[in-house]
Amino acid sequence: MEAYSYTAEDLYGAIYTDSADFLLLDVRNNEDFSKFKVEGPYLKETLNLPYFEFMEFEEESIKKVPPAEKIRIVCAKEGSAKYVADILLNAGFEDVGYLVGGIGTWADLLKPVLIEKNDSYTLYQFVRPGKASLSYGLICGQELFVFDPARTSEFYLDFAKKNNIHLTKVFETHLQADYISGNRGIAKAVQAKIIAHENDFSTAVFGYVNVQDGDNINCSDNGVLVKAIHTPGHTPGSTSYLIDDKFLISGDAVFIESIGRPDLGGKVDEWSGFLFDTIRNVLLKIDPGVEVLPGHYLNWSEMNQEGKFIQSFEKIVKNNSAIYNCNDVNEFKDFIKANMRKQPDVYAEIRKVNAGLIEPSEEEQRIMDVGKNECAASV
Repeated sequence: MEAYSYTAEDLYGAIYTDSADFLLLDVRNNEDFSKFKVEGPYLKETLNLPYFEFMEFEEESIKKVPPAEKIRIVCAKEGSAKYVADILLNAGFEDVGYLVGGIGTWADLLKPVLIEKNDSYTLYQFVRPGKASLSYGLICGQELFVFDPARTSEFYLDFAKKNNIHLTKVFETHLQADYISGNRGIAKAVQAKIIAHENDFSTAVFGYVNVQDGDNINCSDNGVLVKAIHTPGHTPGSTSYLIDDKFLISGDAVFIESIGRPDLGGKVDEWSGFLFDTIRNVLLKIDPGVEVLPGHYLNWSEMNQEGKFIQSFEKIVKNNSAIYNCNDVNEFKDFIKANMRKQPDVYAEIRKVNAGLIEPSEEEQRIMDVGKNECAASV
């Protein structure tokens, strides 16, 4: 009997539906596991048991694996998972699989989820479970607009090709700190325009179209309207995009739970003030019926039964009353500081990559890009 392989998409299909009837055995070292691991709403059991323990203490390690009808093994690059799978099969386990390509394939996985389809446009949410991040695609006529693309630009290019449309614009809600953007890869491949706010991208070494509050961007084939709304706080240039007066792609300005942390630039007092003003003078004036499409999620409880991360602004305000009902800027700053935690050291380097100031190798970027986001002001 041989171990069989499974893909990151197979894993997603199991742990995002009620069919994850297996033990997920992660054989990476304890430190890497503590930093980043596979998560999902229906993942029932996970065990971290490093592969080198199987090498040094095979019998003892086998005994640590609880009896299970199905075992799915994850490692860094595939080889260690196959090694442990063979050990378990020889020990009498019968249903054992290993993740093709290792944990990096999970980190990079993007899954399209349909948000809206009508006669004028189609809107997709691209879920990246390994980062708990969300990007978006708006199809209107023969055009595709992409919002906050992940590093894997080929995914969006392939999506456009499969749908027989042209990827013409890439919108950035802000200069990302937690993941590397695929905007330049897309722009280079298909000459798409990068749309971004100068308050975040003034040091960028690549060309972009400077977006301003109130700017309207239309698709060329019809009247679908994207309106830019400057929502500073998480960053000075944070910009949300209102689509058809119905959907707000908010980046890190608004989350379903909490709000984007304003300390990533090292100016927590100044940026907290920006965020307070944005809440009072911009966000709370938005139609409460508008559906918010955030840039990240904190918990699986935010996902609805259709696998979408979306919530009305009215419910977001109600569920985050400590944030939205605060009327004193100093109290708000105290609340923000009380909910801060140290940002990962790599965030400063990722910001430089996203401005084009440094150009790490593809492998270095892949390593930098691994790990769940920590962009919310509270947990």
